[in-house]
Amino acid sequence: MSWSRALTGVVAAAALLAVACTPSVPDETGPGTDPGEKKSTERSKLVIGTTADVVNFNPLVGNSRTDLILTNLMYPRLMQMDLTGTKSPLAATEWGYEDGGRTAWMTLRDDLTWSDGTPFTAEDVAFTVSAIWKEKIGVYAGLIPSFKKATAVSDTRVEFELSRPDGTFLTSLGFWVPIVPAHVFGKAESVQDFPNTEDWVSAGPYKLTSVKKGESYQLEAVDSYPFAPGGKPTLDEVEFRVYPDVNTEVLALRSGELDIVSNAIPPAQAKSLQGVEGVSLQEVPSLGYAHVQYNTKRKPLNRVEVRRALAKTIDAAAIRRVVLQGQAKSTGSSVVTPTLDFWHDPSLKEYAYDPGAARAELEKAGFEDGDGDGLLDGLQPTLIYDKADPILASLSQLVRDSSREAGIDVKLSGLERNTYGEKTAERDFDIYVGSWAIMEDPPAYLGLAFRSGGFINYGQVTDPTLDALIDRAQKATTPEEAREPVHQIARRVHDQVYDVVLYVQTFNIAHDSSWGNFVVQPSELLSIINPQSLAQVRQRN
Repeated sequence: MSWSRALTGVVAAAALLAVACTPSVPDETGPGTDPGEKKSTERSKLVIGTTADVVNFNPLVGNSRTDLILTNLMYPRLMQMDLTGTKSPLAATEWGYEDGGRTAWMTLRDDLTWSDGTPFTAEDVAFTVSAIWKEKIGVYAGLIPSFKKATAVSDTRVEFELSRPDGTFLTSLGFWVPIVPAHVFGKAESVQDFPNTEDWVSAGPYKLTSVKKGESYQLEAVDSYPFAPGGKPTLDEVEFRVYPDVNTEVLALRSGELDIVSNAIPPAQAKSLQGVEGVSLQEVPSLGYAHVQYNTKRKPLNRVEVRRALAKTIDAAAIRRVVLQGQAKSTGSSVVTPTLDFWHDPSLKEYAYDPGAARAELEKAGFEDGDGDGLLDGLQPTLIYDKADPILASLSQLVRDSSREAGIDVKLSGLERNTYGEKTAERDFDIYVGSWAIMEDPPAYLGLAFRSGGFINYGQVTDPTLDALIDRAQKATTPEEAREPVHQIARRVHDQVYDVVLYVQTFNIAHDSSWGNFVVQPSELLSIINPQSLAQVRQRN
């Protein structure tokens, strides 16, 4: 569970999870191993395709998918996560709360080393968390709102003073926050402004060695990585190559130029790859969701009746059937998805697709078709989406077309991925279509997404009732105590149409079938291109 490990029995359960999630050694056949795979000691190079350059090499600042995938291979996290969202040990071995929840602690491994030979210690953890809080660094600061102080009690124990009991603190820190080397980042005047563009130091399976902007990124194996079979990654090198779109990536994969396409393959294209010699598809479950969100600070989207009418113009069932080829399921338009069975409220339902009812509601709200062109005056919002993502591009067109049936003239703006990311982060849009990679701990992520001023509150929701419910959920020290406020949060978001959730998708990751022994982790962000997976991947003979 994503809560205190000080509870009786949780340490033992996490130990079992740690075994289940530990990469299998070369002589074993386990969850990460293809049964028919032949053992091989040959070390080699893996080539991975991506559709965007790295924007920032500082893992505490980078926010694009390519940034995160690459820096994940270099900067360790304290916990890992299984396919259900359950956290288990990685760099941290145990954790818990004391003093009524106002003190948190972690115990660390003693065999992890930075690539320059410096030991990884509790001082790195204390430094990273303190810098995030002091400089209010992005989403990471938003994940630890109760933090006051971190102290490295020893090389392997770090303690945290909290301003209030916070059942989300340790697991949010443990899974989400990449730990940076204090002896490197501590030399900068500002950790947030440290560019980290050369002389990289890693405590992951690989270290960045060469960058060719717009072309490729080269990483080399580190000498010691305790999570890999035999203590060292099975590859000599990993290379990321930049391609203009997923179609070009797939062509490169089929020609043998690529080994893995990092982004999910669109469902229709995935079907076309089934049975293709030399290509395999790996299904990856999602812990996130795709959604349409409205900027509540933009007129007329600041009016709930307008947002509700727009929600009624979205045929989510058709999107799942046509665009996703059935490889997605409904959440009832809830921001807490059925994947999270303990937290989900099945009583929430999608807004019924009904353009006629939507138009009637808008006319009742005072909108008119003054020139008789069939479109209501004052309703021309712009919808932004990532044009490199074929699923988002297709569903955006469906949203536009169905909106016109209700008299709403939605303007589409397909943007290059990094520009799209900047626009959403700056809240510079009327409507956006996007997806969250991992939303696994509702008390934590609902605060980020819907609390007033929340770091990923892209819709600029300001709702005191919602803020109070989020506070209740985060102060809870057990999941049972937090579940009711989480249900209330999901219902209010639904009823006020702060977010329209379209589906939870099952992803397909395409790779050269000569490679095996991957470790699957949830979401397109982790998939089979995660540190544990690439530490043990190997080619068949």
